[in-house]
Amino acid sequence: MPSPTKSNDNFISPNIDNNHRVAFEKPLLSQLTESYTVVDLHFHSRYSDGFNSIKAIAERARKLGIGVAITDHNAIGGAIEMASHEDILSIPGIEITSREGAHLLVYFYTLSDLVHFYENELAPWLGRNVMSSSLISLENLIFSARKYRTVVAFPHPYCTTFTGVCNPMFSKECQTSLLGMADAIEVINAGSVHRWNLQSTVLGFNLNKGFTAGSDGHNLFQMGSAVTYAACGKNVGAFLDAIKEKRTWTIGKEVGLLRKVTSNGMKIRTSFTNSSDLFGKNVRYSFALINSGSRMVRDRVHEKLEKHRKRKRLRNVDRA
Repeated sequence: MPSPTKSNDNFISPNIDNNHRVAFEKPLLSQLTESYTVVDLHFHSRYSDGFNSIKAIAERARKLGIGVAITDHNAIGGAIEMASHEDILSIPGIEITSREGAHLLVYFYTLSDLVHFYENELAPWLGRNVMSSSLISLENLIFSARKYRTVVAFPHPYCTTFTGVCNPMFSKECQTSLLGMADAIEVINAGSVHRWNLQSTVLGFNLNKGFTAGSDGHNLFQMGSAVTYAACGKNVGAFLDAIKEKRTWTIGKEVGLLRKVTSNGMKIRTSFTNSSDLFGKNVRYSFALINSGSRMVRDRVHEKLEKHRKRKRLRNVDRA
């Protein structure tokens, strides 16, 4: 862990070590919070598919000594309520479901900007249910978010479904374009599996983006299982600046299987009311996955044929 040297109220100059920006281990929050600003950047409340009230979430964050971003799906009521707990660092945020089904995390420097964005850019285009896809494409969501002072991040880029941007519903060219528009990659998602988090980490390094981590918690026991920390002042602006300027570290460990099952059970109530939307997206994703697999097989066959032709040409040259 880097040793910080305090220079002023808003920035603590650390010995940045890019090779240790990601640590896959249980965060020792009591130690981290002594020297750093620590935030769980991905947490859900009852305003979307989380289990807990904002009051309970605030009490837990206060006990852990960390900040939190309430990033409810397509809703901001939780973020607004959390901001009333002034003793807790609360990052205004939202997790938006794009028209394609992929998720996008947007963090705002001010709560007023989050409210204005939601009311004017997002709310008119939301589905019937809080978990439904919006009518806005992922690309246009990013364009809309860029009208405000924000940090745009891709959560769980790799996962089993269409909710991560790195899925076959987007062409490679489209993925490259979308990823280039982001400020940060969520490299540790405690609700994900280790293999996917490793892929996300490699992606973040390759793109030279800011790093974030969050529990993706839907219940209090998940809070703080993955966190982002920075040597900066304990305020929204300083922390978001640190992400943009690639001055954050991430640490966390994936939640165990039994706890994953418990957490996923909290989401069932929203899935029932959103079943038709989910069915349609799953069908489209399945077709995209099948087509992607077919393309991979064709590409491999083509590659083998090219190698065979090349060897044949070389043999003919040698004989000549």
